[in-house]
Amino acid sequence: MRTLRTTVFLFFALAVMLFVMKDHARQVRAQGGTSTRTGSWTMQRSDEAGKVEFGLISRQHHGSSTHESTWAMNSFTGIDFSKSGKQDVHFSINRDAGKIECEGYLNNAEGAGTFHFFPDPNFPAAMRKLDFSVDEDKQYEMAVQDVTVDFARQMREEHLSDLDADKLIAFRIFGVDKKFIDDLRSSGIKASDSDRLVAFRIHGVTPQMVRSLRDAGYSPDEDTLVAMRIHGATPEWMQELKKRGYDHVDLQELIAFRIHGVSPEFIDQLKTLGYSHPQPQQLIAMRIHNVSPEYISDLRSHGMHDLSIDQLVSMRIHGID
Repeated sequence: MRTLRTTVFLFFALAVMLFVMKDHARQVRAQGGTSTRTGSWTMQRSDEAGKVEFGLISRQHHGSSTHESTWAMNSFTGIDFSKSGKQDVHFSINRDAGKIECEGYLNNAEGAGTFHFFPDPNFPAAMRKLDFSVDEDKQYEMAVQDVTVDFARQMREEHLSDLDADKLIAFRIFGVDKKFIDDLRSSGIKASDSDRLVAFRIHGVTPQMVRSLRDAGYSPDEDTLVAMRIHGATPEWMQELKKRGYDHVDLQELIAFRIHGVSPEFIDQLKTLGYSHPQPQQLIAMRIHNVSPEYISDLRSHGMHDLSIDQLVSMRIHGID
């Protein structure tokens, strides 16, 4: 439903642009500013209180870009969200990198229109002082994502490796900030690699997860933490294994459990067949070679009892069904 509504708004925005562009160009000249980018905006209600779903589609000589995310209502200067019904609107989004001037219509906090971006001429120089190179495209992206000079300074002071303007934008998109970095470091993680910090946010590596693993006696490195989240080796899942006697299994083996399908349910099924506590590597080998509870039961129905796990795996490898 949201996709359909967004599409309708975008078509409307394109139509509105034809009517408002001339008047807006006159305003631009009157203001003495220079717009480097134009496009369309859409707004929809959000399930989160005090927020809306806001989208920007910009057009440039080399193509277009689209941004859509949840924005706080107080990001928009000039909109009275208490008004009900349809209203014409002219509002601005004020950032360190520049100003996004918008106009169009709203109907109960939903609508569309056009925008012009006016870059702040002092912003690139301020960023250069912090050793960040900002071109025209990045300045627009930084305005949209609210990359401020203060935020750039904070991140520079964290002494992160491979930190550049693109990483600052990614940090804003995925929520990497000083608090997140400080919390990771207090949990025992070095947290100095920019790419890994973004990966942590994308895959859900949290300070709470790190502390939970350390409390359980583990000392995970950053790549292992990401791999655990990618494959779903969560502390909660590890607790289920612990209930079945698998406490403090090597983290790489736990990741292999998830990759190959060694689950608490699989362990329970093996126990009912008399295999009370196979070694982790045996469990992995069974799943890799498809030694399933059904396979074991089928062999027993043919009179083959008391087979060890190693024998079962060997039979599968050699195609004995």
